[in-house]
Amino acid sequence: MKISHLLGLLLSLSLANATAQVEAPRPIEETAEPSEEQRQYLAWAADTWNAMEQKTGEIELPGGIASLEVPEDFYYLNPQDSKVVLEKIWGNPEDELNLGMLFPAGSTPFDGDSWGVTLEYSEEGYIRDDDADEIDYGELLRGMQEAAREESEYRVQNGYESISLVGWAEPPYYDKAQKKMYWAKELAFGGTETNTLNYNIRVLGRKGVLVLNFIADMPALEDIKQNRDTVLAMTSFNPGYRYEEFDPEIDKVAAYGLGALVAGKVLAKTGFLAAALLLLKKFWVLIPLAFAGLMRLFGRKKTDSQEM
Repeated sequence: MKISHLLGLLLSLSLANATAQVEAPRPIEETAEPSEEQRQYLAWAADTWNAMEQKTGEIELPGGIASLEVPEDFYYLNPQDSKVVLEKIWGNPEDELNLGMLFPAGSTPFDGDSWGVTLEYSEEGYIRDDDADEIDYGELLRGMQEAAREESEYRVQNGYESISLVGWAEPPYYDKAQKKMYWAKELAFGGTETNTLNYNIRVLGRKGVLVLNFIADMPALEDIKQNRDTVLAMTSFNPGYRYEEFDPEIDKVAAYGLGALVAGKVLAKTGFLAAALLLLKKFWVLIPLAFAGLMRLFGRKKTDSQEM
């Protein structure tokens, strides 16, 4: 279980309460007992994590459109658990249920260095890719940044942190043979020191697009790039929904092309907030916890995972 980042942050927060005259931090075993508020948070975190069902193997996604084959080094969370992760743990605004999330085995949504992959499907029609070589991604980025500024005003008015789109963390690339589009955005939320990474993958299908978003902090970029192909290998459209099965006589053609796909105009459900698809991966554990409490929380779950 990866808890080094978690321990480092919690211990640094605990030490920040010490007086300036202290020459050296106290040993971990001498740290003060957690407060009642801290115990309540720890209990909530443990109950929340232990209630989540981690699945591997063959998984039929809701709706019967696509399937996953999840290896042992990943796990899948259902839509209800994913909603808890995105809204209660990572602090995103409330939204509709998605198709679930994927996480690397050995990590939890509570880990500071964790990342996850959201799964969604948009049935907007068959997306033609004949404009792939004509897209000006620089101009596209400028438009997306303007949309992010407008979304930021909406977020602030509704009590959420401001947001800005810094730029491409990885420029868009379209794999014409596999019918898959890749790109990554670097986002800044409020006054956080570490920027957020949204690594996006879109898999084109006969009637719509499968949406995979990696949500993480910027330092996870290289790790995500190394795991991208593994995640893609898990996903597949079910028979009847594959891109090559498109029938122009009966199937709907989408009103947009690949450029609009990158700009986030798919899944536009509630204005800028949903259209930009800018999800936050934020570490919300902001109270120092005793080392023993942390080991009880994550140590117990590690044993549970080993028994799966």
